[in-house]
Amino acid sequence: MEQILKSLILMGVGMGTVFAFLVLLSLVLAASARVVPKLAFMMPDPEPAKPKAPAPKADDGAGVALAIAAALRRRG
Repeated sequence: MEQILKSLILMGVGMGTVFAFLVLLSLVLAASARVVPKLAFMMPDPEPAKPKAPAPKADDGAGVALAIAAALRRRG
């Protein structure tokens, strides 16, 4: 019976510790949610993204076929 009582006390201490940590964490997060917007003026705005170069147009292979034909004609 004494072991059960000790284990219940240990469980209560552990759960109390976790609960206290979670309460503290939620208080810190709530406080930072109020403070961070007030300090936002110190952070620079991100630079706008530069437009990327347009992608090359898809080649249907006509230029490659023409190059192969020219090479074969010159060879033979």
